[in-house]
Amino acid sequence: QVQLVESGGGLVQAGGSLRLSCAASGVTFSNYAMAWFRQGPGKERELVATVGLNGDEGYAGFVKGRFAISRDNAKNTMYLQMNSLKPDDTAVYFCAARRTRVVTVASSYDFWGQGTQVTVSS
Repeated sequence: QVQLVESGGGLVQAGGSLRLSCAASGVTFSNYAMAWFRQGPGKERELVATVGLNGDEGYAGFVKGRFAISRDNAKNTMYLQMNSLKPDDTAVYFCAARRTRVVTVASSYDFWGQGTQVTVSS
C-alpha cells in the first residue's frame, strides 16, 4: 500500500522559513518522480516544484529562488525548503508521486499525501 505523509507545516511570520518533508512507503521511491503542489483558500491546486528520478529540479515561477526541492532516496523522503515566505504562500501543501518522468499536471500523479497546512502571517 502506497503512503505519502507530509510534515513540517505550521504558522510562520512573513519572511520566515519552513521545511516540509514527504515520507513515502510502499513504493520503490527511486523509481518515482515527485512533486509539491499547494492549494490556497478558494484557489485551485497549483504546482510548486518537481524533482525527477535523477534529482533534476523544476519550479513554478512564483517560487523565484525562494524554495528548494530535494530528495533523499536512501530515506524515501522528499523535502521542500521554503524561505522568505509571504502571506500568499498560505496553503495546504501536498506531495505527489508518479512513475518515471516529471509532469506538471496534477491529474497525472498517481499518489498523494493528505497535505500539511502552511500559514504565513503578515
